[in-house]
Amino acid sequence: MELRSKIEDGLKQSLKQRDAVKVSIFRMLLAAIKNKEVEKLRALTEDEFYGIVKTSVKQHIESIESFKKGNRQDLVDKEENELEILKGFLPAALSDEELSTEIEETIKTMEAKNQKDMGKVIRHLMEKYPGRIDGKVLSGMVLKRLSSL
Repeated sequence: MELRSKIEDGLKQSLKQRDAVKVSIFRMLLAAIKNKEVEKLRALTEDEFYGIVKTSVKQHIESIESFKKGNRQDLVDKEENELEILKGFLPAALSDEELSTEIEETIKTMEAKNQKDMGKVIRHLMEKYPGRIDGKVLSGMVLKRLSSL
């Protein structure tokens, strides 16, 4: 897995540079990958790797919100730094224009006519672009589009 070697190389560089934030992120990712590989009894696919990173990103976002509520700006800053590093491992997200174009095409090809077909459209797009679409944004856009039919 080339992504794993990228993380290991990043860890080595971070250790040499004594960058504690990057070291902790790389170690956390490697541990999560190893745990998932042990669970699956095989090497991870690229989609599974991105799933691990997305989970970690979501956890950091939730932590940032919690720390903001608790007035802990020092922890908010730390989590935001870690979040930026993690986002570097995710594939580029689709822009709103690209996403709306894909939604239109999917609705036409799947002949979706109402909100009951929303799940089919979302499932198709999530499978077509794994890790590149935020589910909440997608469901909102699909719901808006199908409501206007």
